[in-house]
Amino acid sequence: SSTPLEILLFLNGWYYATYFLLEIFIFVYKGLLLPYPSANLALDLIMLFLYLGIEVTRIFFGSKGNLCQRKVPLSISLALTFPAAVMAAYYLLLQTYALRLEAILNTILLLFYAVELLLGILTLASFS
Repeated sequence: SSTPLEILLFLNGWYYATYFLLEIFIFVYKGLLLPYPSANLALDLIMLFLYLGIEVTRIFFGSKGNLCQRKVPLSISLALTFPAAVMAAYYLLLQTYALRLEAILNTILLLFYAVELLLGILTLASFS
């Protein structure tokens, strides 16, 4: 198994938990102070909870695949990296109101995904 990949998955788990809580508070802030259309706010919140499900599943399968040296769970984690990156890009660029704090948080998340993808591919290749 890959120690750097496991460390990155662990740190990403904690980072995403912090990210999720901050996004909830940011949406409360934007909902109260900005003229945020209620349909857009509901859509962004629903997508945030879907993003939570994707991220938890991705980290779980990545950790299990890495620690057990199994190709299938690690491949599932690598495949789920792409929808997670799309969600991070959505919150970075396409949501109704994007704050500077959100841009910084999502950029860090995309960097996590890039390094994890690279390490995941290298780890998967070493399992062969």
